[in-house]
Amino acid sequence: MEKDGYYVARCLDGHPDDFRHLVRRYQPVLLAHLAGKLGSRDGAEEAAQEALVRAYFNMSKLKEPQKFFSWLLGIGERVAKEQQRKESVRRQREMVRASTQEALKPELSPDYGLEAAVAGLPEPYRQVILLRYYGTLSCAGIANQLDMPLGTVTKTLSRAYALLREAMQQRQEANEV
Repeated sequence: MEKDGYYVARCLDGHPDDFRHLVRRYQPVLLAHLAGKLGSRDGAEEAAQEALVRAYFNMSKLKEPQKFFSWLLGIGERVAKEQQRKESVRRQREMVRASTQEALKPELSPDYGLEAAVAGLPEPYRQVILLRYYGTLSCAGIANQLDMPLGTVTKTLSRAYALLREAMQQRQEANEV
C-alpha cells in the first residue's frame, strides 16, 4: 500500500486519476466523521464530497503530503461548519417568516409594518438594526458598542436587510389578498 505522499505527488505531477486512491482510502472515514458532526447521512455525504473536491483542487497548497488525511479532515471540518451556518441562517429565516407573518397580520398592525418586521427579527439582527437606524450609530460605532468585528456588523446588517425585505414583501402580498 502506497503512502499518501506518493499519491499526492502523482496528482501534482499530472496524474489526477491517482486521487481516486486517496478517495477510496479516506472517504468512508471522512463520511463517518462528518455524519457524527452533522447528524445526518445526507449532509455528511454532501460535505464529504465538497471536502474531497476542495482537497483535489487545493492539493498544491498542501505543505506536508504525508499528512493528507489530517489536512482533509480540516477541510471537512470547515465544510461542515459552513453547512451548519447555512442551516442556522435558513432556520432563522423560517422563524422570522413565521413570527413576521403572525406579527404582520393586517388586523393586528395596520400602520406599523416596518416596526413590526423589525420587532420580529431574531435578537442579533434586531439589535444592529436598532442601533444603526434608531440609535444613528455608524457600523464602526455599532462594532465598538457591541464589541464585534466590523465585518460581523456589516454582514449582520446585510442579513437583517434581507430578512426585512422578505417580511415587507410578505406583508404587501398579504394585504393584496
